[in-house]
Amino acid sequence: MSSHITRRTASATLLASSLSLAFGLSVFSSPLLAATPKDTLVQALAFDDIITMDPAESFEISAGEIMGNTYDRLVRLNVANPSELVGDIAKSWTVSADGKTFTFELKPGLKFASGNPITAEDVAWSLQRAVTLNKTPAFILTQLGLNKDNAAQRVKATGPLTLTLETEKSFAPTLVLNCLTANVASVLDKKLLLSKETNGDMGYAWLKTNYAGSGPYKLREWRANEIIALERNEQSATKAVLSRVIYRHVKEAATQRLLLEKGDIDVARNLAPQDINALAANKDIKTTTTAKGTVFYISMNMKHPAFAKPEVREAMKHLLDYDGIGATLVQHIGRIHQNFLPVGLLGAATDKPFKLDVDKAKALLAKAGYPNGFKATIDMRTVQPVQGIAESFQQTAKRAGIDIEIIPGDGKQTLTKYRARSHDMYIGTWGADYWDPHTNADTFARNPDNADDAKAKPLAWRNAWDIPELTKKSDAAMLERDGKKRAAMYQEIQAEFRKTSPFVMVYQQTDVAAYRANVDGLKLGTTSDTNYVFTIKKR
Repeated sequence: MSSHITRRTASATLLASSLSLAFGLSVFSSPLLAATPKDTLVQALAFDDIITMDPAESFEISAGEIMGNTYDRLVRLNVANPSELVGDIAKSWTVSADGKTFTFELKPGLKFASGNPITAEDVAWSLQRAVTLNKTPAFILTQLGLNKDNAAQRVKATGPLTLTLETEKSFAPTLVLNCLTANVASVLDKKLLLSKETNGDMGYAWLKTNYAGSGPYKLREWRANEIIALERNEQSATKAVLSRVIYRHVKEAATQRLLLEKGDIDVARNLAPQDINALAANKDIKTTTTAKGTVFYISMNMKHPAFAKPEVREAMKHLLDYDGIGATLVQHIGRIHQNFLPVGLLGAATDKPFKLDVDKAKALLAKAGYPNGFKATIDMRTVQPVQGIAESFQQTAKRAGIDIEIIPGDGKQTLTKYRARSHDMYIGTWGADYWDPHTNADTFARNPDNADDAKAKPLAWRNAWDIPELTKKSDAAMLERDGKKRAAMYQEIQAEFRKTSPFVMVYQQTDVAAYRANVDGLKLGTTSDTNYVFTIKKR
């Protein structure tokens, strides 16, 4: 008897194994049956960037999608119109005349997955916990004037279903409300987490790999770089259509496409342009696209002596083949964009002053004292199109005498090094944490303290870009309550950023999902946490 196992059989066996491990189910009567179960959505997604499942700490793009489907918050974006906000667990809200006090009334009768009732105290405690733990995304809340010493006074339950939030200044109300749509503002089950507390950590150690929410799905299992299993939360007020959702970690676009064509998965999420082109004629496959609030960039650490020179930074912006990358590497999945605000956000600029110009770059390098170029490294997550862009940049920079060594790694490795600002260059992405221009201005054009031991560590800090004046302009823009004036302020900030920043902005993502024709209701949102799977059904 032959011991040969086909790729299809192996894939079916892997899926059956994943489902049985995650849910204790015997899904397939035979490993030869590869079709996914009717009550289960199986997605292929590269999610090697996920570090934790605690909303107070999670700050990675892939994790955002899981948070958006498993946790509720006071308000959410209207996916059909991201400039609008809708109540999630909040029934209504008001803003005081001075713009500093936000009062929320919760919807009655809501429960966590544990069965515990959702109260205003849970909401207040969740926000206080995020501020107290002070992990990476805490700045979204602390920028409103909250800190571990005042959070209990500024965020408090005033009744079983009412609470108030007091901000330090009269911020633009849309900024405050949009901050509350972020994952860090997710509502947690206080009673459950305190029962898991060790040494006063508010359940932090336990929640890294567990779940304490009320969203349409609950986290059943996460195995890093392998599988994420979500199960319908029967207690949720928003009933998920399908019983479960399985995310399989598949980094290679070609492998995702093969699995999709064979029916071993329902949705492929990281396809390359050539794969999307190849699927166009397949009547069993459909695609959906959305302009994402995610920008891709190459950054330069100004601790590197060459990048400290403004002429070098300008030269690097003329050493990227924007047209070639746009026509090949990001065809269908993005559009060339040279500004830190993605199109769709208030005040986003569309100026594109840079193009590949080796002669101009050489002249700038000579002026900076580097007529023969220099050496530098670039840290790169080994996924496409990031790898292709890095390799293209390596080749074009070489034409100006710049020798770039590519250092590959997974998402966790490259991010950890980048966050310690121990890189020369880094190629990566930034996804809007909430749908307000300050989310990107705060990280690209603001650096209140450039010291190595600074508390705030935005992208400008990671690249040692000391910008007191631009920081002041960004601070002023977040306080402007007139929409037109505020948009003009961001236009001015972006113009300065294009000229002097250590960032080569490459493109804005167009998120693409290819899916089997029997899948209905798949719609990608403008942010990672609005990629909702709880609305999806299968025929």
